[in-house]
Amino acid sequence: MTNILKKAGTFFRTQTVLAVSLIAALLSMLLVLPDAGYADYVDFPVLILLFCLMGVVAGFRSAGVFERMTAVLLRFASNARVLGLLLMNVCFFVSMLVTNDVALITFVPLTLMLYAHTGSMKNCILTIVLQTAAANLGSMMTPIGNPQNLYLYTEFELTMGDFFSALLPVGIASYVLLTAACFLISGEKMQLHETEAAALNGKKILLFGVMFVICLLTVLRVIPHWICLVLVCAGLLVEPKLYLKIDYALLLTFVCFFVFVGNIGRIEPVRELLSSWMEGRELLVSAVVSQGISNVPAAVMLSAFTENVRPLLQGVNIGGLGTPIASLASLISYQLYAKSERAENGRYMRCFLLVNVVMLVLLLAMACLIF
Repeated sequence: MTNILKKAGTFFRTQTVLAVSLIAALLSMLLVLPDAGYADYVDFPVLILLFCLMGVVAGFRSAGVFERMTAVLLRFASNARVLGLLLMNVCFFVSMLVTNDVALITFVPLTLMLYAHTGSMKNCILTIVLQTAAANLGSMMTPIGNPQNLYLYTEFELTMGDFFSALLPVGIASYVLLTAACFLISGEKMQLHETEAAALNGKKILLFGVMFVICLLTVLRVIPHWICLVLVCAGLLVEPKLYLKIDYALLLTFVCFFVFVGNIGRIEPVRELLSSWMEGRELLVSAVVSQGISNVPAAVMLSAFTENVRPLLQGVNIGGLGTPIASLASLISYQLYAKSERAENGRYMRCFLLVNVVMLVLLLAMACLIF
């Protein structure tokens, strides 16, 4: 019994959102017993695209693309502020193509390595906090940048014009705020040892580049989802261990929330209550709900109760700022930092909350008044 409780505790600590989504799905199944209607709950195109994109990104990592990018980046870092600006920019723009969590998994460890032999942990903490905000905000600029965008883009059958008109102004404002915040990093000199450029595997880059284009064409609805799945699965066979790099927990989390949302949507009093709660307040409600359950499940849950996708898109993306659980990617950064040798968790959290809450308030105000 003790071992079971320990395993359950470990599961909840390492897969908190999955655990919550699983419990929510199981509880909802007590209210709406399984029947034929369950077959319509799961959005398979979203799951297929997530699976394929995660596989392609894992392929690029194995080809040495991100290591080479890191080596090039270090050539331009003369002091802590310049380094912070570079790392913020690379997280902001790279996350548009490889998702916010992959950008942080790649570049936060680099930041920790660079600061390992310096005394300025203040600069290290602020740099990681800004990297995290940049990955969360940069990823909202494309449909494939994060799971909530991919889901809403597919669920509401948006055009690229609809998508960019909703999020491009917010993204530009976010970039300006992030750039200004980087000047809070001190300009102290840093002795950085240039890293030897990683060897690139040209054949892999070509293969996964083609697969990435296939994924993009699928997002644009040029190629059917099942063809994309077959082609990407075949491509991953060149290195079967890449299948182990895919975040199956995230895929299962989506399935659980699909079941939960589907069941809640069939309970008429609850549906009417949530619909009335959302009407005209999609932006603020989605941002607030994201603070407690993170923006991915918030997007899945709230999408069933509104047809006004523009403020919902803005709300769940801006809502990735704020608390550490507002975006799963933020937890990744914190976990990576907390495991470092000279981690100051309290100081990190204070800095994180200050930066995130200020930016959350400013962007919400802009979205309400301007966008």
